[in-house]
Amino acid sequence: MTLVAQQIAAGAFVWRQPKIRPDEKSAKRDGCNRTIRTGQRMTPTDLLTGMPNLISGAGFTGFFLQMSPANVVKDANLAPADGGVGFVSMFLHAHIVVQVVMVGLMLASVWSWAIIIEKLLAFRTARMESDRFEQSFWSGQSLDEIYNNLQRSKNITMAALFVAAMREWKRSVEGNIRALGGIQLRVEKVMDVTIAREMERLDRRLLFLATVGSTAPFVGLFGTVWGIMSSFQAIAISKNTSLAVVAPGIAEALFATALGLVAAIPAVVFYNKFSADSGQISHRLEAFADEFAAIVSRQIDTRT
Repeated sequence: MTLVAQQIAAGAFVWRQPKIRPDEKSAKRDGCNRTIRTGQRMTPTDLLTGMPNLISGAGFTGFFLQMSPANVVKDANLAPADGGVGFVSMFLHAHIVVQVVMVGLMLASVWSWAIIIEKLLAFRTARMESDRFEQSFWSGQSLDEIYNNLQRSKNITMAALFVAAMREWKRSVEGNIRALGGIQLRVEKVMDVTIAREMERLDRRLLFLATVGSTAPFVGLFGTVWGIMSSFQAIAISKNTSLAVVAPGIAEALFATALGLVAAIPAVVFYNKFSADSGQISHRLEAFADEFAAIVSRQIDTRT
């Protein structure tokens, strides 16, 4: 046995792992030594040429630590943030064109809600007044008595229709008793005009709701497109595609679309509701006009 073997057997030599600096690993390629430091960014060429040796070393771990999602997000968060992400902050930091769109949509939404509240009260009052008049009309009171009670007050819907028809009846009868042949036609004309006037009063400003409901989403979309264009221009100028640069501008642009929907959805819903209510009231007025025309026709027959 050789001297070295004897010393190894006796425990004189102990194998120790060679100490390698943790921040420096060597990778050999084609007989050439290349040093890859952990923590440095690698180019695609370094990655392809040094991959066999890189996998076997600690540089593999350092490379993928750099490319992990946590580090990417950390790098994106290093960009300074201008204010918060609230609605006021998005409005103040938006482009002037987007701000004009937002202001217009907010004004349209406020005006739409004012019309909605006014029409809710108007249609509710119209239904209540019509119900009250029908109870009085079919209660057995004479037409003259009902007319005397209503002519001095402000009437709407069915009561206004009755007062207008009775006024024309009294004028025709008291003016010339021999002109009974044209009374029914004149009374019907007066009732048609009154119905048109009452429905015009109830339907007033509903066209604004229809316009907001149909155009507000597209106006908001215009603001969104303009805001995204501005964001891309900012990316081109800064040459930085970080999420911290892109996200604020896109959020401000999408806020314009959200305002458009906020203005359009209630306008469309309540426009459909008011259109249905208007159709019901119009049907009730026309039905009462036909009934009253029949009463006038009987009165004319009894007088002739």
